Parts: sequence; structure tokens; C-alpha cells
Amino acid sequence: MSMSNILHPSRYHGFGTKPPYFEGWYYKLVSKDQNHKYSIIPGVYLSKDQNKSHCFIQVFNSEADAVNYHRYPIDAFRAERDRFEIRVGPSTFKSDQISLAIDDDLGKVQGSLKFENLNSWPVRFFSPGAMGWFAWVPFMECYHGVVSMDHIIQGTLEINGEILDFSKGMGYIEKDWGKQFPSAWIWGQSNHFDRPGISLMMSVAVIPWLGSSFSGFIIGLLYEGKILRFATYNRSKIESIRLDDSEVYIEVKNADFRLKIRALRVEGGLLQAPTKVEMGRRIMETLNAKISVRLETIGGEVLYEGTGENAGLETVGDLDRLIEMIG
Repeated sequence: MSMSNILHPSRYHGFGTKPPYFEGWYYKLVSKDQNHKYSIIPGVYLSKDQNKSHCFIQVFNSEADAVNYHRYPIDAFRAERDRFEIRVGPSTFKSDQISLAIDDDLGKVQGSLKFENLNSWPVRFFSPGAMGWFAWVPFMECYHGVVSMDHIIQGTLEINGEILDFSKGMGYIEKDWGKQFPSAWIWGQSNHFDRPGISLMMSVAVIPWLGSSFSGFIIGLLYEGKILRFATYNRSKIESIRLDDSEVYIEVKNADFRLKIRALRVEGGLLQAPTKVEMGRRIMETLNAKISVRLETIGGEVLYEGTGENAGLETVGDLDRLIEMIG
């Protein structure tokens, strides 16, 4: 495991890695008028079966709940070692811009977008990014990084002949890498609250650990220019978690704050996700959910309360077991 890469979570981590291995970056794009909501997911999958190794770009149109999985041969993937810059076929991806040149039987996506005023998750030696000190553990099944909690988009995309203007829209970027996704997880994200500069990312999952497993979580709230962290690694605690067919409720606290989250569940489109064998798992995601948050001091003073629109939400796997593990 490269120390340099650990301290730069956005970079490609797969140099010299043996399969099975995957790495993917998630770009969420919402236009200013909120009529166009897309996620663009470039990535690479390395299999012990060379015929299953490939790179890809998933294009998710949340308006239509439609996903196109554009597959490329493995040698169409390129990554720089000293910075986050990857290529999948003729398309290029960086933290502050993407250039798309997709043209195959599934459709045509062309254009460039630039991202301004990125809000990155802080990287410190003992807490390098969203994973905290877990980033230094070499045997994790899946790692997570947040490239930008919130930023402004500039530019247009042409998708199957339609020009979509994303200028002055809002974006979010994260990534995952490792051997496979967890067996169960809850994930949500929104940065469309009633006040600019507020963004939420939450992830609760079953984490394999030395032959056993535990429930781990990372929740970040961008508030007044800082990311308030509620995570397993900083001794935060989930005080309450409930899930039914209509909503997810999580109440969590750290040393200074209590955060109450209510996410309304809706149907979505099916993305492809990695197992140890192939990119064969199907997970439902939407960008049409709503997530309400209430931030309080430990003493009970309400600092912020609002509802985020255009929210990403995934609830996947044996969630009863996940909630039971949290207790």
C-alpha cells in the first residue's frame, strides 16, 4: 500500500494490486434548475478471470431511472501516479473537471464540465480523509473517499443529441476502492439545502474484520465551512437507527454535536457494483430522495434544521442484520 496514495485518497490506488480489485469515482451532477440529475461513474475492475477485467463509465439519468453501462477493454484505462487523473477510453476525469467522449451502441455523451470551489474532506497524517485511521489498515474489504462535498459546475453535456446546461449547478464527488462492496449498507448524500454551503454524506455498513464483522459508519456534515465528522473512528455513536419501506432515520452524536437524519426512500435505477468475481451486483440508487437534518449541540441548542433535495440514497443488502449489529 502506497503511503503517498493513502495521503491522497482521490488518486488511483490500484498500481501493482492483485485481483480481485475495483476502483470507481462517483460524480453527481445537478443542473441549476434541478431538471437534470445525473451521476457519472468511471471505474476499473480487475478479475482473476482476465475476460472479466475491464474499465467502464456508468451514466445514470435519475429523471428516467435509466443506467447505461459503457464497457471498455482493460487497456483503455490509464491513471497518473502523482495526481488524480484517469482516462477511460477517450474520456478524462480529474477532481476539478471531466471530459466525456462516449459513443457506442448504448448512446452518445460528449462535453466537458469544470468544477469550482471544491470542498474536500481534510487529509491529516493520522486521519487521511473520510476513512480516518482505517485508511492505514491494509486488509479492509472496501475503502471510501470524498473528493468534494460541494462545488459549483460550469459547462454543458450533449447526451444523445440533447444539450444539457449544468452551468451554475451543484456537484459532489466521492470514490470507493478495494475487493468488493460491503454485504449491506445505507448511503445518502445531498447538498441542496435551503442554505448554500451545507452538504451531508452518510454511510453505514457491515465491515468485515479479522474473521468477524462490525457495523461501521462515516457521516460528514459540511456546515459553516467545516466538515463535522461523526464516525466509528472518532468514537461517535449511533444512538438510534430505524428503517422501513418509506424512510431511514439515524440519530448520531460525537463529542460536541448531535445530528438527526431522516431520509425518505423512493425508487431508482440499477447501478452495477463489484463482487469478488465480477461487476455483477445490482444496486438501486436514486437522486430523487429527500434528506432532512437537524444539528444540535450536545446541550440541545438547535444550530441548523433543513431538508436536502435531489438526494442520493441507497439501502442495500441484509439491513435487518446491519441494524441489529448497531444495537
